[in-house]
Amino acid sequence: MEERSVLRASQKLALSQSAVSHSLARLREMLDDDLFVRTATGMQPTSRALAMASPVRNALRTLETAIELPTFKPAISTKLFTLAANDFTTHVLGPPLVTLLGREAPSIDLIIKPVTRIDLAEQLDLGRIDVAIGVFSSPPSRFRTALLFEYDDVLIVGGSNKHERIDKTTLEQLSLVVVSFGGEQEGAVEGFISERGLARRSEMYDRAALEKMFGESDPLPRVAITLPHFLALPALIENSNLAAIVPRPLANVFERTYAIAIHELPYKTTSLEVRLLWHKRLDEDPSHQWLHEILRRSIERPLFAR
Repeated sequence: MEERSVLRASQKLALSQSAVSHSLARLREMLDDDLFVRTATGMQPTSRALAMASPVRNALRTLETAIELPTFKPAISTKLFTLAANDFTTHVLGPPLVTLLGREAPSIDLIIKPVTRIDLAEQLDLGRIDVAIGVFSSPPSRFRTALLFEYDDVLIVGGSNKHERIDKTTLEQLSLVVVSFGGEQEGAVEGFISERGLARRSEMYDRAALEKMFGESDPLPRVAITLPHFLALPALIENSNLAAIVPRPLANVFERTYAIAIHELPYKTTSLEVRLLWHKRLDEDPSHQWLHEILRRSIERPLFAR
C-alpha cells in the first residue's frame, strides 16, 4: 500500500521479491480479491484493499505497542511517584534529589508519606506507595530491595558543650535525646516493628550496643527525651546540656546549619543498611527503574565520611 511496488516492498521488509510475491498470492486466495493490480504507474490497490488499509494499519500499531519494550522519558514525563520515608532519610536525600529532578525531570512530582504510622506492607501491596526507604529485616519474597547507603551512630552536642573526647565516664553523665518511631507502644522487638511479614526499624539508635558497653552493673546514661522524629533535635540540644545519638550522615547535615559538635561514641555501633523497598510487580517498569537510580544518585558521599 505504501510502496505500490513488490520490489520496493521486499527491500523495505528485508525479504526477497519472490517471498513477497508468494505472500501476496496467498492473501489474494485467502481474501478472494486481487488486492493490488499491476498498472503503468505501479501496483494500484483495489477497493477492498483501500477499505482494509486503515483497520490493518491500526491493528499493526496496536500489536507493536503491545510487544515493544516500554520506554520512559523523564525529561517530559508528568508522572507522580509516592515514596515512604522518615525525616532522617528525607533530610539527607531530599535536597540533592530536588536538584536532580529540577535538572532532569522538571515535571515529575513526588508525594512523600511517613514510613511510620501506616501499614507499609499493605500500602506497597495495593500500589499506593511506589518505593519505601528505610531499614528492613528480611522482607517477604513479594518485595524487592536494593541498598541505598549504610550508616553508624555518632553523638552530637551543642557547640558550646564540645568535649575533648567522649569516653564511658563522660557518656554516663550526659542526658540523652533519642528517636523512636513509636516502637514502645506498638510492640517493637529488638528495635523493629513487624506488619504483614515486613519488619521495619523503629528505634533509631543502637540501644543494644549502648547497653552492652555499660553491662548489668553500671547505670546507663539518662534518656531525658524520646522523640518520634529527628526534626526537633538541633533546637533541643543547640543551647542546652543535652546530647543526642543520631545517624552519622544526619549529624553531618545538622553540622552545616546548626551550632553543634559531633563526637565519636566510645563504643562501636552496628552498621545499618538503608534500602529501597518495592513490590516485585514493578521490577520491569522503566519509570520505576529510573526512580530507583535517581534516588541512589541523590546520596552525597561526604555526608557518610567520618
